[in-house]
Amino acid sequence: MITQFELQTNTRDEMLEITVEINKLVGKSGIKEGSCTVFIPHTTAGITINENADPDVRQDIIRELDKIVPFADGYQHLEGNSAAHIKASLMGFSQTILIDQGRLVLGTWQGVYFCEFDGPRRRKVVLRLA
Repeated sequence: MITQFELQTNTRDEMLEITVEINKLVGKSGIKEGSCTVFIPHTTAGITINENADPDVRQDIIRELDKIVPFADGYQHLEGNSAAHIKASLMGFSQTILIDQGRLVLGTWQGVYFCEFDGPRRRKVVLRLA
């Protein structure tokens, strides 16, 4: 089963936790055991799983990515968002998460994050539930 939802990002770089939205769709699907592949169909956004207890972790990740891939660094791409493309490639465009008892199998401190690197924008998140 393939389903999707949309979200609105608010800044150029941000990490939005989407665990609750995904778990709602998993619950509605009726799938009790299986897997959920989360796919981001954008070239300047990505997906990751990381700590959801301390919001400072998200800011630390964004800050360190900015050091590794600065916004302006003499890139050739005319659109001016090469840093976003690079960051998205580093994070990746999909994650597969197990489903057990109708919920995502995540560690105590883990959450699923949509990573925006070229916002603000309206974005899609696509799920394949099996």
